[in-house]
Amino acid sequence: MEKAEKIAEALQERYSPTIILYEKDKIEMMLERYELVVAVMAVGIVVRMLCPRLMDKWTDRPVVAVDSALSCAVPVVGGHHGANELARFLASQLGLYAAVTTATDASGRPCLEEVATRLCATVVNKESSKAVNLAFLKEEVPVLRLKGPRIVIVDEDVAVLKTRGLVVGIGARKGVSASEVLQAIDEALKETGRRREEIAILATAWLKSEEEGMLQAAGILGKEMVCLSQEALNSQAPGTPSRARDLGLNGVAEPAVLALATKLIFAKKAYGRVTVAIGE
Repeated sequence: MEKAEKIAEALQERYSPTIILYEKDKIEMMLERYELVVAVMAVGIVVRMLCPRLMDKWTDRPVVAVDSALSCAVPVVGGHHGANELARFLASQLGLYAAVTTATDASGRPCLEEVATRLCATVVNKESSKAVNLAFLKEEVPVLRLKGPRIVIVDEDVAVLKTRGLVVGIGARKGVSASEVLQAIDEALKETGRRREEIAILATAWLKSEEEGMLQAAGILGKEMVCLSQEALNSQAPGTPSRARDLGLNGVAEPAVLALATKLIFAKKAYGRVTVAIGE
């Protein structure tokens, strides 16, 4: 109980922990009721407890095993579905070692599940995850948007994501501050009657991938900043002219939205040194 209370206290900053003393007849209830499980016991015990109840990676409850000395946290099941993140959070709070073993994480590479989460999307063809994650180990896997109506036939190594929420396209002058970016986004959202909570992703040009103010703004909003290539931006046909043509681009904010959203709901508008367009 002492160790459980210490773990629960550490988790309170981000999670809503509940302490349950281990009993065999409570296992089913725990796996059904809670989003994540921290098992303070040996990995072997956890494996034997879970094996008869495992179905598939998309529905199995993420479980992290923590040893009784609180020296390491091992994501046993659901690494890409919350267990790795939970283990790392415990490491940051308690100083223990997060024994993350999933290949993409061990290699410092992204994974399909992480990309889907950042884009506020769900994976339609979940069976593609193995091939896509293997590809991530060797290369950058591009994210493309196909607009309908159309019929699409994909191979087994192509993941189909269904997004939800707003796409906010952003163009900005060099050296722009996070406050300028946030103020511009808020003004555009206000004009469309929308809220920050409705934003799915932010989008801009690859040229802005290291623009500190934009990255800080994305961090404050808790949203992914997708940096699109010249090819992706120039394949769009924005309705308004842009100064970005001097850089060989059709534009930034509006083409970024057109590349990722189903439709443009707010044409680009300049707010000081920041330009914003919105789509959904």
